[in-house]
Amino acid sequence: QVQVVESGVGSVQAGGSLRVSCVASGYIGARFSMGWFRQAPGKQREGVACTGSDGMTSYADSVKGRFTISKENAKNTLDLQMNSLQPEDTAMYYCAARDLPCPRELVESRFDYWGQGTQVTVSS
Repeated sequence: QVQVVESGVGSVQAGGSLRVSCVASGYIGARFSMGWFRQAPGKQREGVACTGSDGMTSYADSVKGRFTISKENAKNTLDLQMNSLQPEDTAMYYCAARDLPCPRELVESRFDYWGQGTQVTVSS
């Protein structure tokens, strides 16, 4: 079993930056990948970014050029650096993991392990 724990809750004004992090523990396979999802009130959970042990990364169109995902394979830690934040980025951010490389589509059903979520609030 794999456990995923996030950290880095915060709030910032529009245009600012925040970083959220998570760490995975337990049995970690060689093809392990980790990603970030977010869910705003009244909306469905959406994929934000993913990266795997192979170094490949993928991003949702809404965050390309603003967010950077990075993973340290030796420690199974995952960071999401968020720049140029906007009020529409306000959401609960969830770290997720799976025993395979990043899927082609960042959909909730493709990930097996989930953190408890951390709140990111961007004010205008």
